Amino acid sequence: MSHRQLTELQQAIVDFLWKAGPATAEQIREGLDPPHALKDSTVRTLLRRLEARDFLTHTVDGKVFVYRASVPPRSLAARSVRQLIDRFWSGSAEQFLAGMVDEKVLTPAQIRRLAAKIKDRK
Repeated sequence: MSHRQLTELQQAIVDFLWKAGPATAEQIREGLDPPHALKDSTVRTLLRRLEARDFLTHTVDGKVFVYRASVPPRSLAARSVRQLIDRFWSGSAEQFLAGMVDEKVLTPAQIRRLAAKIKDRK
């Protein structure tokens, strides 16, 4: 799977498939409208690219491709966080969490609860 982040439109497609389940290109195009009024060819190009990057798969129903997300939301979220950690904290999850506390994104109490969860998984 590609390590590049998804564009806003690619993420909208994956989000739609997570919520709606398997869908055709036309159903996806309609589901993205009105915030993303796209041509059919644009949607199909986005779908091909997402499939090439292993974010989607398809089956054939008659002559119609039916697409589904091939990665669960939690897995994609974890990859996105890993990319942020790699980019901004040189791969250090500890520096990332410290930064989240310093910037008041996470409270020390939340970090302690996370530490307890990690300890319980050992």
